[in-house]
Amino acid sequence: MSTLDPVAVFRTEAAECLEAIEAGLLDLTHQLDNKDLVDAVFRGLHTLKGSGAMFGFEALAAFTHHCETAFDRVRKGEVAATSELVAAVLAAQDHMRALVDQPDADHGDIGHRLLAQLQAAVGGKEAAAAAAPAAVATPAAVRETPAKKKNSWRIRFSLPANSMANGTNPLGLLDELRDLGECTVRANTSAIPPLDALAPTELHISWDVTLTSEQDRSAIDDVFIFVLDDMELSVEEISGQAAATAAPVEEKAAPASVAVSAAAVSPTAVPEFRPVEAVPAKREAPAAVSQAKAAENVRVPAERLDELMDRVGELVIAQSRLSQLASASTDIALRSVSEEIERLSGELRDTMMVLRMVPVATLFSRFRRLVHDLARETGKVIELVTEGESTEVDKTVIERLADPLVHLVRNSIDHGLETPADRLASGKTEAGTVTLSARQAGGEVIISIKDDGRGINRERVRAKAESSGLIQPGQPLSDSELLQLIFAPGFSTAAAITNLSGRGVGMDVVKKTVEALRGAIDIVSVPGQGSEVSLRIPLTLAIIDGLLVRVGSGRYVIPLSAVEECLELSLEEDLRSRGRSFISLRDSLVPFLRLRDLFRTGTKPDVHQKVVVISTGTERVGLVVDQIIGDHQTVIKSMSKLHNNVATFSGATILGDGSVALILDVGHLVAAGQQQEAQLRVAG
Repeated sequence: MSTLDPVAVFRTEAAECLEAIEAGLLDLTHQLDNKDLVDAVFRGLHTLKGSGAMFGFEALAAFTHHCETAFDRVRKGEVAATSELVAAVLAAQDHMRALVDQPDADHGDIGHRLLAQLQAAVGGKEAAAAAAPAAVATPAAVRETPAKKKNSWRIRFSLPANSMANGTNPLGLLDELRDLGECTVRANTSAIPPLDALAPTELHISWDVTLTSEQDRSAIDDVFIFVLDDMELSVEEISGQAAATAAPVEEKAAPASVAVSAAAVSPTAVPEFRPVEAVPAKREAPAAVSQAKAAENVRVPAERLDELMDRVGELVIAQSRLSQLASASTDIALRSVSEEIERLSGELRDTMMVLRMVPVATLFSRFRRLVHDLARETGKVIELVTEGESTEVDKTVIERLADPLVHLVRNSIDHGLETPADRLASGKTEAGTVTLSARQAGGEVIISIKDDGRGINRERVRAKAESSGLIQPGQPLSDSELLQLIFAPGFSTAAAITNLSGRGVGMDVVKKTVEALRGAIDIVSVPGQGSEVSLRIPLTLAIIDGLLVRVGSGRYVIPLSAVEECLELSLEEDLRSRGRSFISLRDSLVPFLRLRDLFRTGTKPDVHQKVVVISTGTERVGLVVDQIIGDHQTVIKSMSKLHNNVATFSGATILGDGSVALILDVGHLVAAGQQQEAQLRVAG
């Protein structure tokens, strides 16, 4: 049985912590006076620093300490939160991420430059100390504060018995108290049970600490900020005379072997780190409830989900084979078992699909930082609006869509949105808006990137396409075909190369990635009002419900989510429609494609052909097939490299008898049908 690597678990937790810090900082840019956001960022930095020190990431702990100190000053009202401070900590956060991923790498003087930027944003002696090279070595080196009156405190605390088993280290708390000033620590061992009743993973010691420090009460509370809900804590201020005798003798004499001092215990005595899901419920909750809450979430590596998905796919194929054998058998018991296994495999498939689905909020949240940085870089005022964040998509789709969306957002900001002066001159608001939205439509999810900028200049696009040889001078194109030219390789209308665009790369990569996901791109642009790019992506890439059809002697699968209805096409109607290829469907003409001709089967049509009407969005087309066999759970297998250029098919699947059926690319066929319709209309 494999065990989790504690450092790998820490890196995962640190990544989540950094994401939470970034989200808090971005929220703070719009609400600089929000104390709750300041506290949230401070807690995140405090957690990252403490966890980093616990697992040996000393450089991370030392660097993060300076940012924590800056936010501590904001929290105490010593300095105000500013956009410069937020920008400085955002930049510092990127360096923290690098220190988590590559703690032993040479990061040059990046840390010193970032700390100097932090100093400029906050000022004060603490930030000045942070900027000094020696200050990067240890967190303790930067606790420079003006001379203050020393206060004495008596601190008594105890932790739940299961604290150490769940990753809380009391020695770390004692060390943090020692960092605040002179302290004396006594351990109270009166609650330790007899040896035969002692569980080695349980904690029964409480502590009595006398602390003399220049810090105020809030500094002591900060030490226990993350365990307050689960512990008993008493903090009393005492006079200087009483401080010398404040620490009492233990209620019961402790054996020498269990006497505890914060200075005497090795820092390596750290309990095993556990994921945050294992943190118990509040102290007053019953043990059963605590265990139930701890088990609500389980972290599973993505590779294991992929492996499980492969096994489910193989099970679906085996079930299909069993169903085919049972249908040809007269054994009632075999048919009954086959139907039961079909039901169970279907439920297992649906459960597996749900496990792989993640909300697009995980994708959209990445763009808040991107838009923030681009706004500072371009001098534009940009508002990011997100809609439909709860829409769920397969995790593989989310991962592969990240880079295409970055290209589209950057192009919207660079090419689409105008400068504040230009927007005001054209009667718009100073702030431009970029809207990211997601919605589900059947078996697809539609992700749109919309801006309210200047729109796409058709004349410039045509001129660039003609000069690049993409189209012939004066070649007639529909508006949709003209706009699709921006996705051609090397195409760019930028007047000059910038950090954002103008190199002729990016948009063609977007199209290739979306098509590799069996998706399509639609683009709409209104001059002076803005543009909208919509990506239509299938919800999942692994298993789909399909309609199995026969064309000639071959069998093909049509994604069931794209099927609207099925009609019968007699031989006489087929002969009458030669030359125009349209059917009348409820007072509208729908073009259709004869797959027998498209695939060149060389066979004669069946007497009773069928038309399967498919659609993508508002576009519809009919596919003429010889026979509709029925629905089929389709495990998608990718095509070989030799078939990469065959646009008619998006993949293949294995049928119950072991033969292969090709999966039709609905988007390509609809586009071909619409193109055929346009040509017939022009000819007519």
